Amino acid sequence: MMDQIAQLREKMNTILIEDKATLERFRQDFIGKKGSIAALFETFKQLPIAAKKTIGPLLNGLKNEAEKKFKSAASILEAVAPAIQQPVDVTLPAFGPAIGSLHPLTIVQNKISSIFQRIGFNLAEGPEIVGNWHNFGALNFPENHPARDLQDTFFLQLNPVQLLRTHTTSVQISTCTDQSPPIRSIAVGRVFRNEAISARSHCFFHQVDGMYIDTAVTFSDLKGTIYHFVEAMFGRATKLRFRASYFPFTEPSAEVDIHCRLCQGKGCTVCKQSGWVEILGAGMIDPNVLTNCQIDPEQYSGFAFGMGIERIAMLLYQIDDLRLFSENHLDFLRQFKGCLGFSDGAVFAK
Repeated sequence: MMDQIAQLREKMNTILIEDKATLERFRQDFIGKKGSIAALFETFKQLPIAAKKTIGPLLNGLKNEAEKKFKSAASILEAVAPAIQQPVDVTLPAFGPAIGSLHPLTIVQNKISSIFQRIGFNLAEGPEIVGNWHNFGALNFPENHPARDLQDTFFLQLNPVQLLRTHTTSVQISTCTDQSPPIRSIAVGRVFRNEAISARSHCFFHQVDGMYIDTAVTFSDLKGTIYHFVEAMFGRATKLRFRASYFPFTEPSAEVDIHCRLCQGKGCTVCKQSGWVEILGAGMIDPNVLTNCQIDPEQYSGFAFGMGIERIAMLLYQIDDLRLFSENHLDFLRQFKGCLGFSDGAVFAK
């Protein structure tokens, strides 16, 4: 009987079910009441108990395989039946391949880079793993500055002098040591900080850092550059303000705010009911930083600024959760298909 089961299984597997007629014939031949498997079960009843223990599982397995094949073929035929009934217009154009889109951060990064490159800033690049001197020492960070602590910075375990850069300002140090003034450059890239992941913070994000070093550079040059950027990025009617601040590598320093685009300055949770949202930090380059880069602070001066690309993108697209940029939800990313510019009032959410 084992040979009969094997032969029946081989025969069953070779049958190709192409239409409802062959499906019905398969049912009658194998799983119907008068089919081959039913006949084997009748023979099975006459076997001794010892043989039944061996043959039983094999026979049940054959029956399950036949029923599974029947149900699978039936569902497939049912799904394609409507399509077969409809006439096919062979003159219709074929479906094109699915076309991807730029990531929203890439769109914003390209926009920011384009704005500054049009006014003479060159694009600079640098490694994501840098030395302590490039990330902190040359930028006038004191030895006991909290940013040097492990709670903020990812140091490499095998080489604690090396770390994942916490800002793209480290690229500007390389630029200053490799070039001589006048220098006008922007650095774009990913940075890392040991922070909890939430709707407002992440352990990695993206920055744009810029600087201009030449003779007789003043704070007025910095303000003019920032005003130009805000107008080009957010529109001429955008209100902005400068607030005094502190950064180790600039003096004097300022933070730049714009009117919250989500509430139009009326106050909301994003702007913490203030009506203003910070977009970047800036200031005049500290003379100590110039000296560290072998640039004479008596002859040259300069300004620097830095901003988070995610922050700019959240304001432009009215996105309220930073994590959306890195979670790769297709429903979220597909909203930016073909979006090379910006649309006021568009809301993007998970």
